[in-house]
Amino acid sequence: MTGQLNIYCKNTEEYIPVDGGETLLEIYERIKDKIALKPICAHVNNKTEDLHFPVYKPNMVEFLDLNSPSGMRVYVRSLCMVLYKAVLDVCPAMKLRMRHSISNGYYAQIVDNEGKEFIPSEAVVTQIKQQMHNIVDADIPFLRRQKLTRDVREIFVQAGLDDKVELLDTSDEIYSVYYTLGDTTDSYYGNLAPSSGSLQVFDLVKYHNGMLLLGPDPKQPGKAKRCIMQDKMLMAFDDYLQFNEVVGITNVADLNRAVVDGNTSMLINVAEALHDAKFAHIADEIATRYKQGNARIVLIAGPSSSGKTTSSRRLAIQLMINRIIPKVISLDNYFVDREATPVDENGEYDYESLYALDLELFNNDLRRLIAGEEVEMPTYDFASGRRVFKGDKMRLGPNNVLLIEGIHGLNPELTAQIPEEQKFRLYVSALTTLTIDDHNWVPTTDNRLLRRIIRDHKYRGTDALKTIARWPSVRRGEEKWIFPFQENADATFNSSLLFELGVMKDYAVPLLRKVPRNTPEFAEAVRLLTFLGYFLPISESQIPSTSLLREFLGGSSFHY
Repeated sequence: MTGQLNIYCKNTEEYIPVDGGETLLEIYERIKDKIALKPICAHVNNKTEDLHFPVYKPNMVEFLDLNSPSGMRVYVRSLCMVLYKAVLDVCPAMKLRMRHSISNGYYAQIVDNEGKEFIPSEAVVTQIKQQMHNIVDADIPFLRRQKLTRDVREIFVQAGLDDKVELLDTSDEIYSVYYTLGDTTDSYYGNLAPSSGSLQVFDLVKYHNGMLLLGPDPKQPGKAKRCIMQDKMLMAFDDYLQFNEVVGITNVADLNRAVVDGNTSMLINVAEALHDAKFAHIADEIATRYKQGNARIVLIAGPSSSGKTTSSRRLAIQLMINRIIPKVISLDNYFVDREATPVDENGEYDYESLYALDLELFNNDLRRLIAGEEVEMPTYDFASGRRVFKGDKMRLGPNNVLLIEGIHGLNPELTAQIPEEQKFRLYVSALTTLTIDDHNWVPTTDNRLLRRIIRDHKYRGTDALKTIARWPSVRRGEEKWIFPFQENADATFNSSLLFELGVMKDYAVPLLRKVPRNTPEFAEAVRLLTFLGYFLPISESQIPSTSLLREFLGGSSFHY
């Protein structure tokens, strides 16, 4: 050790002398007795790097394990490459397609070289899972390599990775990154683990026509997550995957080609027409039940930035076409007085808790409205933190339904005193079905986060730094109060639009570039910028004023 330079290690809060060219893994091995975690990646100057990253200058380094979002993403990506290699080993004539996250895991399908679906038996899934264990036990390094894009393209051609070839063909990068795991070549839009031996915890189970890859459970160290059945969500995903196939846009390369060929106007019109058709179908379902004397209450729920507000407006229009006139109730007006609001683990008022609402009053008002009574509606005064009554009254007429939007709409406890037949529950979420390529899906969460970054800046004066900083808290609330109840929905509306990431690129990139390097949120900003780098920009000029995307971009004909 010559001590040519020092790095600052956040884990130990000390400067550590290192030789230029030492990798993060080598540095960790020297100081591991001082660090109470086993890292899978690290932040270097608040940017995520793999542990093979060589240090040539003074840096601030923080080693990360699975308890960090960056660490979990690295783990899951690395598991995907192990799964890909295992599929090649067990079914050499087949290809792996990672579809989307669902049921606590990641849905994967196997197809032949012609793209025809191969439905694996339990025995085949067991074989693939065993081969994954063999790869993990062999502790094979994930090696990051970088070459001229034209040379990487040829490597992918030889490996039969046609989807990645097409993506490179729409890229203007001079150099491109790829990984090797033994004799297997692949690429991912983020870093991978140091070696397969880092991935001891996982499971692989048969799931419908494919497999479900399950990563570690953060709540139970050393155990994989358990599969929870989400048949309704899978149907919603499958419906849109079929739509993608019909319009010929299944991955980013297809979308970029539509941009280059000047076909985005048609794509936008078709995608918007699909939304119209879905809203009309849901309204027809509600009307059918309404005419049977049921479905007097329509509850609309979904996670942050899913487009619930525009969905409510467009559904209301379709209901009126069915001669049903919605009346709207805001759940915010049923907040309990501020001092009675539950607090979170940090001692702050938890307004996302179900118990921040006066459930007894809410249910009583609903019962009376369904019975045809006139009810004086409350208003919540946010300045004083008190409920007030201003003489606003409501009565349901013979052609009225109640439209209620809020995160708790699918939770049975919200309307526990209302007969089930009187409720119609709609779940709204941006279930992104576009993939970057066969092994890299577009996380629904990233789609929503980008929507929120743009909306918060435009309408709330909040910069990307603050939105990214708050996002983990938002996600925890969703995990607790929304996602467990998804399957309670009578209908699911997928609010994603095939073209939206290309449109949001020009909005989001300048905001993300303003996130300061000296903040922890910089790593997330860099990751999102890398992700958006795959997309060619799409002009918003063809997007109609009624589009759900206008809720975030501005220019909507709806009043929010």
